[in-house]
Amino acid sequence: MVYPYIPHTDEDRKKMLDAIGVASIEELYEGLTEELMLSDSVPISHGRSEDEVLRMITSIAQRNSKGIPFLGCGCYDHLIPSTVQALANLPSFVTAYTPYQAEMSQGLLQAIYEFQSMICEITGMDVSNASLYDGANAASEAASLMIHAKRKATTVLVSSTIHPFALQVLTTWATGAGHRIRLVSEHLGVADFSQLDAEITDDVAGLIVQSPNRYGFLEDYSGIAQRLHERGCLFAISSDLLSLAMQKSPAEWDADIAVGDTQALGIPLGFGGPSCGYMAVTKALMRKIPGRIVGATVDAQGRKGYTLTLQAREQHIKREHATSNVCSNQALAALMTTIHLSSLGWGGMVEAAQQSYVKAHYLAYHLAQLPGISLIWDSPFWCEFPLVFSDAKRMRKFLQELRNEDIFAGVRLSSLTRKPQDELVLLVAVTEKRSREELELYLAAARRVMK
Repeated sequence: MVYPYIPHTDEDRKKMLDAIGVASIEELYEGLTEELMLSDSVPISHGRSEDEVLRMITSIAQRNSKGIPFLGCGCYDHLIPSTVQALANLPSFVTAYTPYQAEMSQGLLQAIYEFQSMICEITGMDVSNASLYDGANAASEAASLMIHAKRKATTVLVSSTIHPFALQVLTTWATGAGHRIRLVSEHLGVADFSQLDAEITDDVAGLIVQSPNRYGFLEDYSGIAQRLHERGCLFAISSDLLSLAMQKSPAEWDADIAVGDTQALGIPLGFGGPSCGYMAVTKALMRKIPGRIVGATVDAQGRKGYTLTLQAREQHIKREHATSNVCSNQALAALMTTIHLSSLGWGGMVEAAQQSYVKAHYLAYHLAQLPGISLIWDSPFWCEFPLVFSDAKRMRKFLQELRNEDIFAGVRLSSLTRKPQDELVLLVAVTEKRSREELELYLAAARRVMK
């Protein structure tokens, strides 16, 4: 049973203080400097009943803004079957969240095995782990794998069109690890590979790209893998898994590494998290992949079972030999993706991807007819597209007026990149969840504002 409210009695506090060898709360905090302490006491009333606390918390929760989200840029509002929450919340799964004594958790191990199998089937790769924190973390792990796979390599090429958060994580990783990130420039909203051969120097370990990219555009990677492989470098592609129901898989582009985020499949919006990263590689890189790999086996009685077959993590081998120092994983989030995919099937994935595509293009076409708004660059996109406004005043009015209609119109790209050139760019995402009525509400409000 989950208790909604558990007060600490004086006896409880005394037991906790005794357990850590401290006489009082004041002694517990005496090591903190004065500037870190509050000058006044916290204004919390004493003796509130459970009902009063619940009403207070509910009133705070009601202040949250609600509306129809056309938000994206890495976090999307998709339909989620009710089976996901119902099964993922079973105590047998929740209590086995991180299987340190893995073979005791056969149910969760089977779910992770199914997750890995599905990731491999969708991406076309040979081996998948389970799993990583999010797509940005997966990108940094791909960079780390590249460095370890090529002797004397110190640099990873990264497309300028990857998600801003992934770029931030990659930059932080490179700074801490003593490596370098070198950006491949962009042209008309997609990566510019015209100078790639000159950029592949001897210290380069590989290239990381993304499709759909930060603008929502689908990119063409014809011949890129061959140019990299000829120089002993690896190729990694970051993708929204659902988009792979319509676009080429990383394996079809001859990539060595596939990374990304599974948030679009079974994980609801939750103020930006939690999420779940995936990573899959070719068989040649299997022993360099971080995290866990679950395998199927047979026990002494001939019964099928599941076991952790590879755990190249710092908890199992010496830190300096570990492929990664990620100390946990997202097994519960990966389970939600597994249930979601099992409920949809491949046909359901294709249907969701196609509906997202059609609805996004319908909205984009009609918005592009309005004065003061334009669709930048003539590049193919899937479910997300960039709008450019003629001036900042019109953009602010557009966002505010649609917000007054309970519509979140999109994500300002500059809020993520902090770059002046992105000030007038609005990223609009449309998923299969958006109904025809919601699309028409958006267009009607937009026409009133931009007339």
